[in-house]
Amino acid sequence: MYSAFEIRRALANPVRIGLECNRLYHRRGYRRAYNPSGVDVFAEDWDSLILLDACRYDLFERHSRLPGDLQSRTSRGSGTAEFLRGNVAGRDLRDTVYVTANPQLYRYREELNATFHDVIHVWMAEGWDEEYGTVLPETTTRYAREAAERYPEKRLFVHYLQPHYPFVGSETTFDKGHVEDPDGGEDVFWLRLTDGRLDVDRETVWDAYAKNLDLVLPYVESLLEEFEGRTVVTSDHGNLFDERVFPLPMRVWGHPKGIHVENLVKVPWLVHETGTRKEVAAAAPVSEGRTVGEDVVADRLEALGYV
Repeated sequence: MYSAFEIRRALANPVRIGLECNRLYHRRGYRRAYNPSGVDVFAEDWDSLILLDACRYDLFERHSRLPGDLQSRTSRGSGTAEFLRGNVAGRDLRDTVYVTANPQLYRYREELNATFHDVIHVWMAEGWDEEYGTVLPETTTRYAREAAERYPEKRLFVHYLQPHYPFVGSETTFDKGHVEDPDGGEDVFWLRLTDGRLDVDRETVWDAYAKNLDLVLPYVESLLEEFEGRTVVTSDHGNLFDERVFPLPMRVWGHPKGIHVENLVKVPWLVHETGTRKEVAAAAPVSEGRTVGEDVVADRLEALGYV
C-alpha cells in the first residue's frame, strides 16, 4: 500500500504518521475515495457555480457581503483532488464548461475521466502569474466572462484559487515560493506549521488568509451582477488553523486530504438569483485537448503546495 519512499518520509517526520492514521479512520481504511456525506454539487440546481478554493464557512460568513441567501453544505473532500473525485469522476458533464485556475483536474485527468463540454485551463502559460506563483482573481474573472459569452447555453463552473495560498492580498513571505523539505512531500507550508518547523502565530496566518478572500470577493460580486439565472458561490474544502482533528488528537494546519472534520468540509453555499434561468443543453465536447509539459504542471503544483 505504501511505497518505500513514503515509509521513509513518514519515519523521518512523525507528524505524517499521525495525519495518515486520521486519514485511515475518515476514509475507512481507504475504502472511501471521498467523503460520502458531502453534497453532490452537480446534482444541485444552479446555472453558474463559483468556487473559492480552500474557503471555510466561518471565514466567508464573516467577510462576505455578497448578495444572496447564505447556507452551508458539507463538501465531499478536504482537498481539491478529493472534491473532484467525489463530484466529477467518470461523469458526463457535457452541459457544463469548467473555467479553472487550479491544475488538479489536469493532473488527474486520466483517473477522473470526466467529460465536460469544455475545460478552460486558466493556469496554463498566459494565465499564470510568475511573480506571485498563482492565478490572480482578475485573470480568472476575465476568462469566466469570455466563457459566459461564448457558451450561453451551458452551466458555468468557475474555480478561483483564492483564498488558497499564496496570500496575494498580504505582504507575507512565509507562504511565497517553495522551501525544500528534507522529507520531500506535499503542502510543505502547512506541514511546516503543523510540525513546528515554521513558527508563525495563528493571527498572522489567519489575517493573510482573510485578506486573500477579501481580494477575490469584489471579482465574484462582479460576476454575480453579470451572470443570469441562479448562481451559487461555494468552496471545494475548508482549512485548519492549529485546530484539533480526531480520532488521533493532534493540532493541524492546512487542508490535509482525507480528513473530514467540520472546518475542513463545512463550506459556504450562497445562492443568488437574477434575471431569467438558462436553457441548458448538453453538446459534444469542443475542447482542443491542449496539453503542457509535465514540468509546467509540477511547477504550478509546487507553487500551490501540492508537491
